Amino acid sequence: MVISQWLNRCPLVAILRGIETSEVHDIFSELLAAGIVIAEIPLNSPQPLASIKCAAEKFGNRMLVGAGTVTHVSEVEQVHEAGGRLIVSPHADAAIVREGKRLGLIVIPGIGTATEAFAMVAAGADALKLFPADVVGPRMLKGLKVVLPKGTLIVPVGGVDSDTIPAWRSSGADGFGVGTALYQPGTSSKQIGANAEELLLSLRKS
Repeated sequence: MVISQWLNRCPLVAILRGIETSEVHDIFSELLAAGIVIAEIPLNSPQPLASIKCAAEKFGNRMLVGAGTVTHVSEVEQVHEAGGRLIVSPHADAAIVREGKRLGLIVIPGIGTATEAFAMVAAGADALKLFPADVVGPRMLKGLKVVLPKGTLIVPVGGVDSDTIPAWRSSGADGFGVGTALYQPGTSSKQIGANAEELLLSLRKS
């Protein structure tokens, strides 16, 4: 499926920074039970490739699983070999986008300006990660939506939680990257389920 189909199923993108490989089964099971079907494991987590491989093997047929904080082109191939199908970067790097697309992956680079946004669209990005979202704000998203090619998908990341989702949604967000509001190292799978329900409730109300 293309990224729009995944986001249509559920627009929340779980950012599991700090997850341990031993936690993958329980946490991903909880996410899937709640209806969250997109999850990234940032590469600055403990043993990220092992965790991505575990998640891809157990949940890859039902979820879009991949890596976040991809900062070097060489990491794209490593994620691909681990079974990841999603590449998310904090910055705008056309080489990462092109390598990801060469390997048939879904690539979402980070952008913070209109110049970066247009460059990443030209490079072939599947969607854009507006980052850090809590710094640039919903007005930035609304402005970008006016000038970017029709159909360009934008996912704010950074400070997104149940309180801010309505403002982002009304400004045209196509998805919502959620980190600490959903998961922090040491969070129990039960608490993750509760956090997910709170976030989904905010979506339904917005």
